[in-house]
Amino acid sequence: MVQGPKVVAYVILLVEVGREYEVLRKLLEMEAISEAHVVYGEFDVIARIEVEDLSELERTVMSIRRIPGVERTVTLISA
Repeated sequence: MVQGPKVVAYVILLVEVGREYEVLRKLLEMEAISEAHVVYGEFDVIARIEVEDLSELERTVMSIRRIPGVERTVTLISA
């Protein structure tokens, strides 16, 4: 039996004005990102991450933070 990811998290991003879709494209290229969208409100982009463990989540979030245009992230780990 194939098991799904053990960790599901959501990352909400604040990005530089005008770079929302550029950041979105970079997120969608990442293997751990199962879904991402530009949103309106206090934050600009939201991404769903599916990984095997917390160390992989940490690597993924650190990669997201290095995307040019990303100013701030908040990570929410699903229960």
